Amino acid sequence: MRPAQRIANLPPYPFAALSRRIAEVRAKGMDVIDLDMGSPDLPPADSILEALEKSARHPTHHGYAGFTGIPAFRQAVAAYYQRRFGVELDPAREVLSLIGSKEGIAHLAWAFLDQDSLVLVSDPGYPTYSLGALMAGAEPYPVPLRAENHWLPDLASIPPQVADRAVLFWVNYPHNPTGATAPLSFFEELVAFARSHDILLCHDAPYCHVTFDGYAAPSLLQIEGAKEVAVEFNSLSKTYNMAGWRVGMAVGNSQAIQALALVKSNVDSGIFLPIQEAAVAALTGDQSWVEERNAVYQRRRDLIWDTLQEVGMKAEKPAAGLYLWAEVPEGTTAEQFCTSLLEKEGVSLGPGSFWGQQGEGYVRISIVQPEERIREAMARLRRFVR
Repeated sequence: MRPAQRIANLPPYPFAALSRRIAEVRAKGMDVIDLDMGSPDLPPADSILEALEKSARHPTHHGYAGFTGIPAFRQAVAAYYQRRFGVELDPAREVLSLIGSKEGIAHLAWAFLDQDSLVLVSDPGYPTYSLGALMAGAEPYPVPLRAENHWLPDLASIPPQVADRAVLFWVNYPHNPTGATAPLSFFEELVAFARSHDILLCHDAPYCHVTFDGYAAPSLLQIEGAKEVAVEFNSLSKTYNMAGWRVGMAVGNSQAIQALALVKSNVDSGIFLPIQEAAVAALTGDQSWVEERNAVYQRRRDLIWDTLQEVGMKAEKPAAGLYLWAEVPEGTTAEQFCTSLLEKEGVSLGPGSFWGQQGEGYVRISIVQPEERIREAMARLRRFVR
């Protein structure tokens, strides 16, 4: 038995190894506080749960629900984009349901990449952008993001021969892992860059509704002409605390949407109908719950940021997202710092190197734990750093 070469060359997903390490520490009796992953700890709104239950109790709602998403879901997505961003979408041609956006991100590589294809990926960035390319036999080309440029790619530094060869360009704002945001003026530059080099611009926007201090994150599709060169991935995981439900969407360029739909129709059978109907309730219902949830997250963010300032770990206060991005003390690597903190104090953070070479020297700290657990984790961090 011999696995395919694409699997032999595939690096392990970084959080899989971290989960094993956490399990080993817990087996020794340590109380571990997870501040590494971005899985929301709060439940969805009651109206979403009620819609799920009502639909699940319908006797005919347990068969296949179709490959592209029920019309009501695609219409709800289009209405959401119109209301939230002023973006018009054709529900039939420019909206596709996803079994979580991660699935769609990986499958888009299968739709567009060949053995000799090249993909521009943000570094640091979500690992699936690169792993999807590798599974398709393509080559990911890291585009550095640096603090001095506010974690935005320097488009002028991408060699012309690389840009001309690239098929896809993955960007993500609000950004995971740094929490950086991008202005519309930068999105305009991205769209122009993609058009000039005949690249499909792929924007991953799952944190667009997790915002603080009055900030409202834009959509890439707000830029004039963006749908000619771009597709945007979004998800209900972070916006509505539905991470485990696995429901998201790809929207934008109709050719890209149809190509992705062709792949998906051959490898999956769509999303469970009651989950889609609950997603409709989430997208079309009262949105004040999101603001209340964000206020909870903002208090947690501030608690962590205050502690980082106290112990001398430099970090920006993010305007969006579920993470703080902090520099580790001098004289240690990100992985060494995180391993030692986990083993000595039982606090798990994400080493910045998980997200690429440019992440070295940083750690990602998640805000998705109850406030009392975050307070305890910060007390342990103070003790560890001092």
